[in-house]
Amino acid sequence: MTKTPVVLTIAGSDPYGGAGIQVDAKTIHALGGYALSVPTALTSQNSQGVLEVFAPPVAVLENQLCALLDDMQVDAVKIGMLVNAEIVVSVAKLIDRYALRNVVLDTVLVSSSGKDLLATDALEVLKAELFPRADVITPNLPELNRLLNTDYQGLAEEMDEIGEQLWRMNVKAAVIKGGHSSTDSCTDYVLQPASKPEALFAARVQTTHTHGTGCVLSSALATALAKGNRLSDSTYIAKAFLTATLKASDSLKLSYHQLSDNRREPIL
Repeated sequence: MTKTPVVLTIAGSDPYGGAGIQVDAKTIHALGGYALSVPTALTSQNSQGVLEVFAPPVAVLENQLCALLDDMQVDAVKIGMLVNAEIVVSVAKLIDRYALRNVVLDTVLVSSSGKDLLATDALEVLKAELFPRADVITPNLPELNRLLNTDYQGLAEEMDEIGEQLWRMNVKAAVIKGGHSSTDSCTDYVLQPASKPEALFAARVQTTHTHGTGCVLSSALATALAKGNRLSDSTYIAKAFLTATLKASDSLKLSYHQLSDNRREPIL
């Protein structure tokens, strides 16, 4: 490319620095892009999980987005935590207004600590407003099963059926993440309507540094798309980056006040 690819992340703010717009920006820059970021929520969280979520007025969100999009050409968009229906509708409206492309929707619904990150009444709005506008969605298995009201296990033989259900919901493409599967490996699947499911294998990495894995993958995917790569190639690049980062994550040494078996540490 003759210019630096620009990726806009629209997601929650994580003061712990391991997820949300903070780790999105780290990932985008690590992969050679330039990150723009607008927070959908201010959170109180640490290695033990999300404690509180506050969504600023939607007008503030829109003003920030318009200020950026009126000024800069954006090559890809990563969307994460959206909190409520009003924010979902606002983001959908701006996707149309600015004809945004390479939109990656990370379907963030619940934190690992059990905190709801999308209001229950916003789930159907998310499906109706953003599924048709996103170029790809990236649910993990718990999110997928909540979206479809199913109990899939992340097995290869389930993927054709999963795809058919997603296409009926106007999903254009999906990356089904396998980190929560019951298998020995972390196998992700790229689903596209005109193609057979494509499996991307990786061995599990044993580490406490698992905070923000979904954010890293989706923002890495958006960056690869911003560079002009196809979806399959972009997913391969994103998964390779995530796996390499997980393998190196134990080099990050942080000090905590108390010992805890529940700690989830940042990756980057």
